[in-house]
Amino acid sequence: MQATAALTPPSLLDYATSCALPTPWAQFTLHAWVEPATGKEHLAMALGDLSTGEPVLARVHSECLTGDVMFSQRCDCGAQLEGALQRIAEEGRGILLYLRQEGRGIGLVNKIRAYRLQEAGADTVEANLQLGFHADARNYELCRPMLEQFGIKSVRLMTNNPRKIDALNRIGVTVAERVPLLVNRNAYNNSYLNTKQAKLGHMMAPLTAVEQGEKALVEPANTPESTPTLP
Repeated sequence: MQATAALTPPSLLDYATSCALPTPWAQFTLHAWVEPATGKEHLAMALGDLSTGEPVLARVHSECLTGDVMFSQRCDCGAQLEGALQRIAEEGRGILLYLRQEGRGIGLVNKIRAYRLQEAGADTVEANLQLGFHADARNYELCRPMLEQFGIKSVRLMTNNPRKIDALNRIGVTVAERVPLLVNRNAYNNSYLNTKQAKLGHMMAPLTAVEQGEKALVEPANTPESTPTLP
């Protein structure tokens, strides 16, 4: 009988390349992978010696083009990205994984559709559900091979999301400590942050009395009714 060759399981990620990446806070090393199943390109920004065996300060950040690049104040993503990189730079050691799962996994166009529903009164969870998606469709299984590239088995995770902690623990990444990553609230993201706290279990402080007073001074000029409708 002719022997049958064993099938090699497909790789979740293929490592591609790296380069130096100077930022306002430190010079990181930028690493890139390609996900064969989807063609998506995932990134990591690493700083310092990560192979000591000690838990590594880490942030798992999902892509948010509107917040990370366009400075949207609807969410806290851009501020969290900057805060995490600054914190890593201050410690001189850490890693940020940048996963290409825009809009909590529903994609950019659908996120914009969700924003439109929010302008009509839905919250961030209701909008995703109305579009036929889960409230949070992200998957963190890629984190393990990305961290294994650096020999990282244990992290001090910068997050307010307990589900992210559980997800990493389930795939074999030990979360030794949760490091809160809180940012300032504003009139545009306050309801969004309250919904993440109430419906998704995020751990964050509510709007303070001072911020409540400031909120009245910076309410958005356009109401849902006055927003122009494009064909």
